[in-house]
Amino acid sequence: MDKYERRVAGADWDAVTAEVNDLGCALLPQLLTSTEAVRIAALYDEVKRFRATIDMARYRFGEGQYRYFDRPFPSEIEALRQALYPRLLPIARDWYTKLGREPEWPDTLDEWLDICHQAGQTRPTPILLRYGAGDWNALHRDLYGDKVFPLQVVINLNDPGVDHTGGEFLLVEQRPRAQSRGTSTLIPQGHGLVFTTRDRPVKSTRGWSASPVRHGVSPIRTGHRHTLGLVFHDAK
Repeated sequence: MDKYERRVAGADWDAVTAEVNDLGCALLPQLLTSTEAVRIAALYDEVKRFRATIDMARYRFGEGQYRYFDRPFPSEIEALRQALYPRLLPIARDWYTKLGREPEWPDTLDEWLDICHQAGQTRPTPILLRYGAGDWNALHRDLYGDKVFPLQVVINLNDPGVDHTGGEFLLVEQRPRAQSRGTSTLIPQGHGLVFTTRDRPVKSTRGWSASPVRHGVSPIRTGHRHTLGLVFHDAK
């Protein structure tokens, strides 16, 4: 077991599962040291590591910029994706079973990505995002094709309250036959937050209903914020 597997295994996964089932998101322990987090944030300026750069204002996604990593990924990113997938898999399968859907995800991430590639979703999706003062991210969902893994993880690479103020992670859930519910989380440096990709099961009087979920980031008031996004399906 490498150090990233140990860090992922160190989470109280029963508590994480309960919180994700209740709120649609849950904090994870520190997955990257401060040194590792700063090093990954600095990769943003190494343009050749990335397959695409997105200016959020151009597409009315908010303000700021993000880049999609190209293969091969930095070793930390690959190790974390491989360690997180089997921990998230039981939650994903449980959710789809409750919603009467067929859980199509195999036991390993590599097998699942092969299925994505066979469906034409071949472009890698790990994301490095950069925000400055005044930047923000509109509510959205990271969907890139028919093949979707229902959970993903974001890691804050900067120290909130020191490197930036503002920049809370936002999750908004459209409850069945009710007003939407919002959750705000300030993610500590190096810590992960697991959250809903598209929708999740919510208990109702008629059984289980799919509750649509979107996520975003509140405006950065001062400083800068880099985050690493780990999505477990590839893109068309």
